[in-house]
Amino acid sequence: MKLNKEQVTEAAVGPTLLRMALPMVAGIFTMMLFNVVDTFFIGQLGPRELAAIGFTFPFVFVITGTTMGMGIGMASVVSRAVGGDDHKRVAETTTRGLIFVMLLVIGFVLAGLSLHDSLFRLLGAEEELLPLIRQYMVPWLLGVPFLVMPMIGNSAIRATGDSLTPSLIISTAALVNMALDPLLIFGIGPFPRLEMTGAALATVFSYMLVFIAAAYILIRRERMILFEWPAWKALKETWGQLLFIGLPAVATNMLIPLTNGILTRMMAGYGPHAVAAFGVCTRVESLVMVGAFAMTTIMVPFAGQNFGAGKPERVQAALRFGLRYCLTISLTLWVLLALNAPRIAGWFTDDPDIIAIIVPFLRWVPLSYGGFGYMLLVTATFNGAGHPGRAMLLFGSRLFGFTVPLALIGSWLAGIPGIFAALIIGNVGAGSFGYWLNKRRDAVPGQKNTDMRPPL
Repeated sequence: MKLNKEQVTEAAVGPTLLRMALPMVAGIFTMMLFNVVDTFFIGQLGPRELAAIGFTFPFVFVITGTTMGMGIGMASVVSRAVGGDDHKRVAETTTRGLIFVMLLVIGFVLAGLSLHDSLFRLLGAEEELLPLIRQYMVPWLLGVPFLVMPMIGNSAIRATGDSLTPSLIISTAALVNMALDPLLIFGIGPFPRLEMTGAALATVFSYMLVFIAAAYILIRRERMILFEWPAWKALKETWGQLLFIGLPAVATNMLIPLTNGILTRMMAGYGPHAVAAFGVCTRVESLVMVGAFAMTTIMVPFAGQNFGAGKPERVQAALRFGLRYCLTISLTLWVLLALNAPRIAGWFTDDPDIIAIIVPFLRWVPLSYGGFGYMLLVTATFNGAGHPGRAMLLFGSRLFGFTVPLALIGSWLAGIPGIFAALIIGNVGAGSFGYWLNKRRDAVPGQKNTDMRPPL
């Protein structure tokens, strides 16, 4: 549903957040579900294919994380323009931001195609898995530019207070992908059996569909795209504003695939079965974190509009609500996962070695997701308020201060269970640090410094 500026900046905080987040829960859940469905169908091909797809996750997250980071910059600048009733700036920022991110992602695609095998060897992929990884990654890379406009465009649309339309766009992509997966992977009916390539093509076709939908919404309904090539001075000014927020946000988002890449490299030391199991675990984790992700997604425009309107006290009220929200959801899901861990593992594979790794992860690691979720909320608030450096500091604490150092120690002392223990401590530690950082008197300033222009 779309909330106007007055609703976002004046209505009761808790109900407003829920009204904005609820549509995103459905959209993000469907998107995460298609990742799980991808993994499920690929798992039916065999453990080698499941291990191969596990190696693709960090690289895929790098590209999507870059796009999402720039989307945070877009949402931050646009939402404060909305809060200040400046529609011209909204359209200019959206248009110039799309140009920049499209150029950036094309560069990533060219680099990924030229350095493919070297990158996956660096992650620890065995030579026999490289052809399988290539079957998936090459078509995925060629199609990923179609992902850019929906992701960046959705960020701009959410910044106006509309969370329903982006949710519908995301859900459409996911449903199309899930429908095409079995047809193209296994060759059902008139479709050829393409296996790993089929999984990638199902994703690409869904991207193309939502590309068209997002373009229509941005151009015809919201009128947020200007059909004139901006002067270089104007481009440089807007790109500087986006990068001031987006670049640290990209760096912050890169910490997720970097963490997963390092942990995948550690798991590779225990064999392909461990990588396959960890790939399943990360997909399930992304699915059960949907509630926190949805609240995080709308926290950037909520914070941006309220700071733009000079109401920082509403942002603090939102964080207090968000803490209770994250803890309640995470504890509920932990109980459900702990009770059903063997059954869930069996959905993806019948290999006992893989199941033996998945089950303890699902029984213990989700206990810490409340801390992880709250850290994400505080990070989003800093970005929305125009303080990306603090967001990066907080997010980096999970990687460099807790998870990776403890995972190295845990792996040495206890093997895979030690790595899982490090994840639990990392999530709880980062959430606690986020709570402390937010409680500092100057953590989220008021109206001062809410202009996103980079310092001269």
